[in-house]
Amino acid sequence: MPLSNEVRRVVTTVDESGKAVVLFDSDAPNKRVREGRGTVSRLLWTTMETPADIAGPADRGNANVAVAPPVGGSIFRVIDIPPTPKEVLDLPNDWLHKQHVGSIPKRHLPPTHPLMHATRSIDYAIILAGEIDMLLDDSEVHFKAGDMLVQQGTNHAWVNRGSEPCRIAFVLIDSKEP
Repeated sequence: MPLSNEVRRVVTTVDESGKAVVLFDSDAPNKRVREGRGTVSRLLWTTMETPADIAGPADRGNANVAVAPPVGGSIFRVIDIPPTPKEVLDLPNDWLHKQHVGSIPKRHLPPTHPLMHATRSIDYAIILAGEIDMLLDDSEVHFKAGDMLVQQGTNHAWVNRGSEPCRIAFVLIDSKEP
């Protein structure tokens, strides 16, 4: 089943009188397409610290953040991963890994696939649509819609061997070194 082109984001807050209200209700505005792969990432919300600042009308989804969450913070995003092109295998095994400098855990093995990377975070993932394989250092796990993952700073690569995009919701929370 094809994915909807957009992701609806509803954000609530408490107004000055203490009443619960909707702050935002629209398609997620912070959308990026990764060149060369066609992966679409929609940043829904970020926090910059724990405990999180939840006051005021700021759109914390309108942030320019890396893949990993800010130190002490969190990220909520939805990613659409299209079928992985065969040309990815022509890239060096550290291709994506090099793009995460600064957020990589100190303890990890060298990447074994061009899309392999790691972030110093605890990641919660929910497969919303489609199917995908997660490659680890020497094994892999197949996921389908409805499956969930708790990932603790591990090397991994998302490889879509199917014919349809896979949509995944991710919450990444900054962590201590594993």
